Amino acid sequence: MQLTSTYRSPWMTEELDDVRTLARTFFQKESVPNQERWAEQHHVDREYWNAAGAAGLLCIAIPEEYGGGGGTFAHEAVVMEEQSAAGDDAFGYSVHSTIVAPYIARYGTKEQKQRWLPRLATGELVGAIAMTEPGAGSDLQSLRTSGRLDGDAYVVNGSKTFITNGTHAELVIIVTRTGEEEGGKGLSLLVAETDGLDGFERGRVLKKIGMPGQDTRELFFSDMRIPRENLLGGVEGQAFTQLMEQLPQERLIIAVGAVRTAELAVEQTVAYAKERQAFGRELMTFQNTRFVLAECATEVRVLRAFVDQCVEAHVRGELDAQNASMAKWYATEKQCEVIDRCLQVFGGYGYMLEYPIARAYAAARVQKIYGGTNEVMKELIARTL
Repeated sequence: MQLTSTYRSPWMTEELDDVRTLARTFFQKESVPNQERWAEQHHVDREYWNAAGAAGLLCIAIPEEYGGGGGTFAHEAVVMEEQSAAGDDAFGYSVHSTIVAPYIARYGTKEQKQRWLPRLATGELVGAIAMTEPGAGSDLQSLRTSGRLDGDAYVVNGSKTFITNGTHAELVIIVTRTGEEEGGKGLSLLVAETDGLDGFERGRVLKKIGMPGQDTRELFFSDMRIPRENLLGGVEGQAFTQLMEQLPQERLIIAVGAVRTAELAVEQTVAYAKERQAFGRELMTFQNTRFVLAECATEVRVLRAFVDQCVEAHVRGELDAQNASMAKWYATEKQCEVIDRCLQVFGGYGYMLEYPIARAYAAARVQKIYGGTNEVMKELIARTL
């Protein structure tokens, strides 16, 4: 049973069908056989990034003149859905291709775009964005990492935490306080090219409840010098505005992954319930099992319709902060609820990490936290009422 077999997202096209086939083939061949090993080593192989670039999956929405695929957010959504469908929660694709690259494409100078985007598209560079600090998470205005201009370079001091792609990142966008103004007015985005960079240090790999294969790390900056020419866009004090403009896409990215993961959980649970015997008959013949799965399937279908509506709006350039916040909090809440109910159907086996439902359960919890906590999402929505 596949929830997606009787429903087709209205934004899908024949070209996107081809992208889906390409992404599905890639993840089944390159990701699925390696996921257990990645979980043990706490990062994907560095060569995996180059393979994804060679397959044309990285920076698929970046203009072709800068080495990208020339697509839209819909192309990225398809890739992210297939990554979720493959059970791959280790590969930091969304951060690299749908967050870091768009910042550079949207705000970078022509020289910055030419210097960084083609190498992000091939996987020569791995991208990360460093926002969160030990004392500041969703409240971006409280960030304290500083960058003092000294001649032709910014001297950066501070630390960041919970950084996805922290192990391999060779290009890190750092939210830095370059001005004296309080709040968001003094923030700028500085781009660090980390290879051989003095004062740049990768901290420990953080041990998480879920997503063990994703390389989440701390980063430390001690009198680290970033060339003045690496100020994204070339003008100080623009970071808060830039972040606010890009956060709707980041939140929609999370929603896209959430709905596909929830769909997959229902599909896997239906298959299990039709095979598993209890008291001499299939689990699927028990009314409670049937009702639970009917409810989950319906909730996921409703969620899918809303997220699809948001994807269409974003492709048109019309997704606003209110709907992006709604999509993020509702999708992740439903993801966690649905996976929890599905896990219950598996009984004790649902608690065993050898089963995909257990790994999905552990991975889902952070969805309600990053990209802005769901409590913050509700506050943002409330302000628009």
